[in-house]
Amino acid sequence: MQSGQVKRVETTPFEGQKPGTSGLRKKVKVFTQPHYLQNFVQSTFNALPADKVKGARIVVSGDGRYYSKEAIQIIIKMAAGNGVRSVWVGQNGLLSTPAVSAVVRERVGADGSKASGAFILTASHNPGGPNEDFGIKYNMENGGPAPESITDKIYENTTKIKEYLTVELPDVDIGKVGVTTFSVDGGTFDVDVFDSASDYVKLMKSIFDFEFIRKLLSSPKFTFCYDALHGVAGAYAKRIFVEELGAKESSLLNCVPKEDFGGGHPDPNLTYAKELVARMGLGKSTTQDEPPEFGAAADGDADRNMILGKRFFVTPSDSVAIIAANAVEAIPYFSAGLKGVARSMPTSAALDVVAQHLNLKFFEVPTGWKFFGNLMDAGLCSVCGEESFGTGSDHIREKDGIWAVLAWLSILAYKNKENLGGEKLVSVEDIVRQHWATFGRHYYTRYDYENVDAGAAKELMASLVKLQSSLSEVNQIVKGIRSDVSSVVNADEFEYKDPVDGSISKHQGIRYLFEDGSRLVFRLSGTGSEGATIRLYIEQYEKDPSKIGRESQEALGPLVEVALKLSKMQEFTGRSAPTVIT
Repeated sequence: MQSGQVKRVETTPFEGQKPGTSGLRKKVKVFTQPHYLQNFVQSTFNALPADKVKGARIVVSGDGRYYSKEAIQIIIKMAAGNGVRSVWVGQNGLLSTPAVSAVVRERVGADGSKASGAFILTASHNPGGPNEDFGIKYNMENGGPAPESITDKIYENTTKIKEYLTVELPDVDIGKVGVTTFSVDGGTFDVDVFDSASDYVKLMKSIFDFEFIRKLLSSPKFTFCYDALHGVAGAYAKRIFVEELGAKESSLLNCVPKEDFGGGHPDPNLTYAKELVARMGLGKSTTQDEPPEFGAAADGDADRNMILGKRFFVTPSDSVAIIAANAVEAIPYFSAGLKGVARSMPTSAALDVVAQHLNLKFFEVPTGWKFFGNLMDAGLCSVCGEESFGTGSDHIREKDGIWAVLAWLSILAYKNKENLGGEKLVSVEDIVRQHWATFGRHYYTRYDYENVDAGAAKELMASLVKLQSSLSEVNQIVKGIRSDVSSVVNADEFEYKDPVDGSISKHQGIRYLFEDGSRLVFRLSGTGSEGATIRLYIEQYEKDPSKIGRESQEALGPLVEVALKLSKMQEFTGRSAPTVIT
């Protein structure tokens, strides 16, 4: 057994190591500065209760992006230096963010103990490579992201750090499953490299009826396509979709995890998942082949998802509403009923309408998965989602891309259970249109204005807040722009009081709510050195069955015009068009 002694290494603080809701994200070149990663890791250990570090077990893994392998070795040695007893690492350093949450919650060690938390190495849907992004975040023993009380402490520690603890040990071979034991200052320290997929696959099989889904996938009429965008979802796709559910291997696209995501942008949307979008018949050029019935994509760390039907895009807001509406019948895990549902404030109100119809508890929370986690820990929420392609449930405390795909496959299997031998299967598009006919349709779009001058962005937001003091004035302006738009009945700055811990989150976005259920939402994000991003969310609710089949941009046209003129977008930002439209 090799041994090592704890060593104290002197260091000085770096500026700007403030973790956001998704941890600390910077360019690789920033993270590879001497002591940079070490400072953040030590500051995290120092922010945690002593019993969650000394003698404890932690998980260290991530999405496999560039610099992950080196970072894992650094953290293993620092864990030993800080008195951690055991580190669990997914084989090759790979664990999706939802799988980390599952491992922390479900995996039991040989001695009967569980992990007390996890370092997750990911920058989510951002590109990877030597000149791209790296990230690190810490998740707690409930499997969810560290709360603000901890992240604030981490940041405070980074501003005054003087030393970090480590042990000079040989690198562990993380490509090989097995346990490596070291002697550190007279005690034992072990690193357990385990199969990345087993725990997660076991959890999925306890939630969904795999045999039921397998029948759907074996139907000659059902075709399927899954694109991992060369992210960590590839480590699960073959195991789940091919080996467990019997899909053809040719239905998997870009399912080999790569450090640079194959040079692509691992963000599952219509802009970046180009190959899948083309295969599903939604590309600019039409393909000769008939598109598959169902397609889906994941981001770098596999917590986000995009759902597509043949030549049909399902908005994330509709997706979570449809899962909630069908969960009890289609997914065994929910057969006893849903505890409640929740969405982030900017997400469309499609879920609200389902909750009302089904008489479910409903919560509208600020952006950030930890708010859902609080509700789930208190037994108040079963299914939740956000418009930025994140959907999940209380099986873990992170959003879960593969879970969302299995939920959709379960719904398709349920809708087609009497129909697999029939002429035509009930399609993704059929399910969505049927949902609209029942609950109404929420036409929805998001405009992002990136790298806007931070001062101008703040002025625009301040002017929108000021306008809210007189609704009659707002309605005068609105009617002057478009007389065919409904009246504004409420306008506020969204504030959330957490029903579980009583904490209050202010300034979470500016809302204009219309009489017919439509909404305009303005949010500011990232007022960093590269300017700010203004996000504008536009939502038109339509209950009239004769009007639910319109093109989105046509249906939203009047509200878009109102939003741009009411906010004086061009006047403040100098932009005549958004950077990105979702």
